[in-house]
Amino acid sequence: MTFSIVARDAETGDLGIAVASRFFACGAVVPYIGRRSAIASQAFCNPIWGTEGRIRLDAGEPAESVLSDLVERDAAESLRQCHMVDENGNFATHTGAECTDWAGHMTGEGFSVAGNMLVGPEVIDAMAQTFRTQVDLPFAERLLAAMQAGEAAGGDKRGRQAAALVIHRGEAHPWLDLRVDDHEEPLDELERLFAVAQERYLAFADAMATSDDFSGLTDRKMLDDQIEKQQERLRNEGQPSRSRATDR
Repeated sequence: MTFSIVARDAETGDLGIAVASRFFACGAVVPYIGRRSAIASQAFCNPIWGTEGRIRLDAGEPAESVLSDLVERDAAESLRQCHMVDENGNFATHTGAECTDWAGHMTGEGFSVAGNMLVGPEVIDAMAQTFRTQVDLPFAERLLAAMQAGEAAGGDKRGRQAAALVIHRGEAHPWLDLRVDDHEEPLDELERLFAVAQERYLAFADAMATSDDFSGLTDRKMLDDQIEKQQERLRNEGQPSRSRATDR
């Protein structure tokens, strides 16, 4: 029902998952990210693979060991699809034998891609090729580009409905968590939301507290100045706001 990418930024260590599906609110059930690990649990999704797996990976267990144990314990493993990365950047993948065709996965340097109910292997091939080659893009945009490439190659053979993008920067809480739950062009809508996030939200996210800095940025004026600089940059580049917010 889904195609997704799990990735780790080689320079920053940021962890990200992007997913799309002809299934309502796929972003609510597929991505699981911790401080040091990330898991996408999909197909006939078992959320325990995500919740338990994330805890074990963050505790230092290798991805291969965690995934092998989950597969062995689950009586419906043949219906599951899962891919994950551990704190050392090692990936592990599983596509059950009874996942609906076409189903499969691929792992590359710093990423894995997987999908089921796809038009064919060309979907994950396109995703992998795009992520490999678009190295000059910022991490979030690189993930979105990979997803758009998968969609352009045919994507979910049933159609389109939902998409999500989640990125963590070494914290239990996300730096970015965007979801499109029910839309005729979910990846395009996800890109619009990311554009809106760049207007103000990401500056606020960068100012949030972390496990190493309990208070975060405490000077509101500094945050307002950063937001204004971003607004000025967008104006100078001729980029109007894509927000649909209304003012009173």
